[in-house]
Amino acid sequence: MSIRGPQALASLEEAMRDIRREEDEISRRVSRSAERVTKIKESEAELFRQLAQLRLDPAVQSQLDGQISSAEMRAREMLKTHGRDVSKAEEAISDLDRKRAALVERRSAALALLEDRRASLQALTASLTAQLQVDPQFQAKRAEAEELDRIAEQSMRKTEQVEADREAKGKPYRDDPLFMYLWDAGYGTSAYKASNLTRYFDGLVASLVGYHRARPNYAMLNEIPLRLREHAEQQEANVQAAEAELAALEVGAVDRAGGKPLREAIAVTEGEIAKLDAEIVACEDQRDQAAAALRALAEGRDPAFESAAAELAAALGREDIKTLLAEARRTRTGQDDTIVAQIDDARTRLREEEAESRDQRERLKVLAARRRELEDIQWEFKKQRFDDPQSSFGEDRLVGDLLNDFLRGGISAASYWDQWRKSQNWAPGNEWGAGYQRTRQPRSNSPWGPSNGGGMSWPDSSFGGGGNSKPRGGGFGGGWGGGAGGGFSRPRTGSMGGGGKKGGGGFKTGGGF
Repeated sequence: MSIRGPQALASLEEAMRDIRREEDEISRRVSRSAERVTKIKESEAELFRQLAQLRLDPAVQSQLDGQISSAEMRAREMLKTHGRDVSKAEEAISDLDRKRAALVERRSAALALLEDRRASLQALTASLTAQLQVDPQFQAKRAEAEELDRIAEQSMRKTEQVEADREAKGKPYRDDPLFMYLWDAGYGTSAYKASNLTRYFDGLVASLVGYHRARPNYAMLNEIPLRLREHAEQQEANVQAAEAELAALEVGAVDRAGGKPLREAIAVTEGEIAKLDAEIVACEDQRDQAAAALRALAEGRDPAFESAAAELAAALGREDIKTLLAEARRTRTGQDDTIVAQIDDARTRLREEEAESRDQRERLKVLAARRRELEDIQWEFKKQRFDDPQSSFGEDRLVGDLLNDFLRGGISAASYWDQWRKSQNWAPGNEWGAGYQRTRQPRSNSPWGPSNGGGMSWPDSSFGGGGNSKPRGGGFGGGWGGGAGGGFSRPRTGSMGGGGKKGGGGFKTGGGF
């Protein structure tokens, strides 16, 4: 079952929301964990105070209590500040999520409006078919384009044949190491530079392999394909120029029939979508920075919080505290044993809490990296205009199993994006009613698409993916093209937010994705 472009982008958007929800949830868990660690240390401090009351004389006990209490009080105050800072950071992310959701909704509405306007323009163009069929200027230009197309086809076919001959006939030369040594050195040409001794021995080698007779033949074998390729490319340029003129004639006919306001409205809507795409990118980058700030807070990396936590930990790690605990373990009294057991329990809970927090922090880094990769894919998706209603994908697993594989780290972002590119097709539309058809597959830089002939793109991209072609130049979302080989071109601003530009590694199993 195929998937239409807007549905495909909606599926990616849903996956993005899932990632962000889990990212926010884990940030909250890590934040609460940092707070719990501090509270466990506070309870441990209280237990040491109780132990000191049992085992130390009042003077030593008072000194120790003062040192612990000071660190404990500072940690408690920083916990309150930390909680407020975390709440502010979470609210900032929520605000950015709402802003982005509103921008995405506006973009969807603009895309629907764009499709309606395109449909109206295509209907108007179709109504002019009969007029163009009897228009002398149009018919003459069509005949010229068809003739140039045939010439270009023949030229390209001859070029490809000569290039194939070059590969086959040139193999004996390339397989001869002595000949290729002299050829690469430019022997027998003005490019040859060597000492007298080297020239002497090279002359012997040249006589041995018959270089002077073979070199002109090999040079000609290489030169002819180059010249034919230049000629073929010029013929292709002629075809493109004629096709552009043919398109301009149709545009003129449409404008005379009242289509100019529609074309201008389409251009305006495309501009609005491009602006919204830029705003979405800026919003995503702001959110990425806000998420990085929240991660720092959640992990207790705020300098003041770190300092207070370190001070409390240092107070509990003092040598006299260690001595006090060791002596309590050596003596067997009911009260001592109860407090020591509680201290041991607190430290066990602390180790468990810290271990879980480490796992959650690693998960958070992976989520941040995967979110950024999905943002890259969405950017390329819109840049290629794959979300156009005329765009579709033959592989429905792209929003099912393959999406899950990507989210779990089973396949890379580049591989997943490559699957999208390979599966994408354009629906027929805006084909020449006047009957112009190419006789061959166009080159990749042609205004005609890579399949089916027919369906030329308009000079101003008014019809987007006209015919079965992929539009070239113009368009919203940063223009067409790019993305080959899985490369990503999404602009980035601000810090990496701890997630990395292109995440290696994948999701751990369990939870969320």
